[in-house]
Amino acid sequence: MGKEEILRGFLNEGKGYIEQGDAVQASEKLYKVAEESIKALSQTCTRDIYEEAIKKGRWTTDLLFKAAEEMGREIRRYWDSAWTLHVQGFHEMKLNINSVRRRIEDIEELVNLVENEVKGNEA
Repeated sequence: MGKEEILRGFLNEGKGYIEQGDAVQASEKLYKVAEESIKALSQTCTRDIYEEAIKKGRWTTDLLFKAAEEMGREIRRYWDSAWTLHVQGFHEMKLNINSVRRRIEDIEELVNLVENEVKGNEA
């Protein structure tokens, strides 16, 4: 199973939690999709940051933000949506289901970018 199938699985799981009305679990699943998408995109888009994470043996919040920032305004916006889900939706439990639902588009776009990156590398 490739990275893009795993991401789609998490994305679908997040959507399932939305359908169940569980904003907290949906927020965390959707954040996880975004986090893994940033990591995947960094392998080719921000190679120096990817290598720094490898050298450290883990991804830090600072590295994730740095990678998203370097990938441009659009990616940064998607990451900001994911971070809102993580902090306000999961940790603080302050987002309602509609607020979570409105952020799916950004997370889905990140997954699409990973899928396009994988397809581009296969060509």
